[in-house]
Amino acid sequence: MHRNLRTFINQLRSEKEIVEIHTEVDPYLEIPEIHRRVISEEGPALLFTNVKGKNIPVVTNLFGTIKRVDMAFGPKPEQLVKELVGSIDELMPPSPSVLWKKKGMIKDVLSLGTKTVNKNKAPVLETFTTNVNMQDLPALTGWHLDSNPFVTLPLVYTEHPDKHEHNLGMYRIEIKEKNKTGIHWQIHKGGGFHHYAAEQKNDALPVTLFLGGPPSLMISAIAPLPEAVPELMFSSMLMGEKLSLAQVDGHPHPLIAEAEFAFGGIVPPHVREPEGPFGDHYGYYSWAHDFPVFNVEKMWKRKDAIYPATVVGKPKQEDYFIGEYLQRLMSPLFPVVMNGVRDLWTYAETGFHALAGAVVRESYYKEGLAHAFRIMGEGQLTLTKFLMVTNKPVNLQNFAELAEGVLERFLPERDLLIIHDTSMDTLDYTGRKFNTGSKAIMTGLGEPVRELKRTYDGGTISGIHDVGVFCGGCLTVSGPSFEEAPDFAEKLLENGHDSFKDWPLVFLVDDASIAATQAEFLWTTFTRFDPAYDVYAKSTIDRNRIKYEGTIIIDARMKPFYPDVVETREDIDKLVTDRWEEYFKK
Repeated sequence: MHRNLRTFINQLRSEKEIVEIHTEVDPYLEIPEIHRRVISEEGPALLFTNVKGKNIPVVTNLFGTIKRVDMAFGPKPEQLVKELVGSIDELMPPSPSVLWKKKGMIKDVLSLGTKTVNKNKAPVLETFTTNVNMQDLPALTGWHLDSNPFVTLPLVYTEHPDKHEHNLGMYRIEIKEKNKTGIHWQIHKGGGFHHYAAEQKNDALPVTLFLGGPPSLMISAIAPLPEAVPELMFSSMLMGEKLSLAQVDGHPHPLIAEAEFAFGGIVPPHVREPEGPFGDHYGYYSWAHDFPVFNVEKMWKRKDAIYPATVVGKPKQEDYFIGEYLQRLMSPLFPVVMNGVRDLWTYAETGFHALAGAVVRESYYKEGLAHAFRIMGEGQLTLTKFLMVTNKPVNLQNFAELAEGVLERFLPERDLLIIHDTSMDTLDYTGRKFNTGSKAIMTGLGEPVRELKRTYDGGTISGIHDVGVFCGGCLTVSGPSFEEAPDFAEKLLENGHDSFKDWPLVFLVDDASIAATQAEFLWTTFTRFDPAYDVYAKSTIDRNRIKYEGTIIIDARMKPFYPDVVETREDIDKLVTDRWEEYFKK
């Protein structure tokens, strides 16, 4: 498919999937708000050619619809993955007849990888300087409480200091000074592992930051690949051909030949500086915390470089469509990598890591729990906060189907496991302590044990002013805010007992009307509770076993110690509204 950003933009032009905006626009808040309005309507990609104070155009919303994601990669990667998975049994052990039958697939696989090209075939080398000024980039400030402009589609390349295995990750880059940025690699990610290994030796870690290049690189940097799977190989698979690299004397890493920019430098050991706040993809501001810094020493770029960017915030944003594609692409691999896992889905509406669902095999009592543990121990899935598992075949993308499949089989004394004091996703603040919280597994296995109610007729409940039905067996209820009554969930457990007797799962929320849509329900609930703190149920302790009984109530109200929800500043909202026709004039 596409070897660089340019060919993709040209295809978008030919398909009328991109709009060029020639009016002067500000990368501080204005471009992000234009982007958000367009993506909310599943509108086109945007190429801003006149960026205030900068001489570099900005392209955003490249992957903001399913159609454009499919345009970027075509059907071949999915076909190849399905064919590989379907051929495993035939190829083990291989035979000449089978190898001949699969020669087309084998040829495709052998065509993948990287290749080194001459410098004159590496556009990224057209311009070089050691006088780097990162503040010349048209980096966006997406939300008004963000501490600085951020690079939001960074391709951060590192190598393990001993093993020399590479990692390509998308870790946000905060532009602090001319030659210094923050680098937000989390403790659970590949770049963070490499930096940790370098620090143990008291060494700086060489880093190369790429912007642009084949669209496949941007997807590969996000993909939750196992540590042993090289991102450059995965990118090659998405492209359907070898990825072009260029070697530069004196630089420790190969350069992506078709990138728009490449920045070389180091992350020094044992140096931490405040990074953030930043309005992130959970839909809240992540607060300032100490993170490593990236000292930038040199830059290569195309003469007419284009700056790619995205905007994150409350779902649905661009990462929603990218995440859907990746899960669609990788889903055939789950039963191979995790035997017994039939299907798996993480929910973009919750920031992906807050909620996952799975369909698993249950051929003996509680086999499904073993598969749940396997999921929670696999790569980035270790960040999952709440996992729901059933053996009933359901469409996981429809969360109501999953929830009903679980709840009609759910027995609280048997099927709820809360794991205390674990690591958490860095962006999830519900655990009351940075990088720390709890996890929960809810299983619904075997045959149904109840018929789920779908209409609430339990009457009034003291303190509750609204009740919503999200799906069979699951209610949303709203009453006083957490500030007004922090212990209300506990009181509700007693006061609502009779009203809730037919409802195995109840969410206490600030506005019960969120039950109307999956997107609002998932974002408003699963991003606002920590299992160890906020799950309420009657329980007894039998030796070392906690036995829950009755209705499970989850307090998913906003707490005063949570970060603020990201919201557009009023003056920016008015500015973009007033200028809207000006942006899109012919």
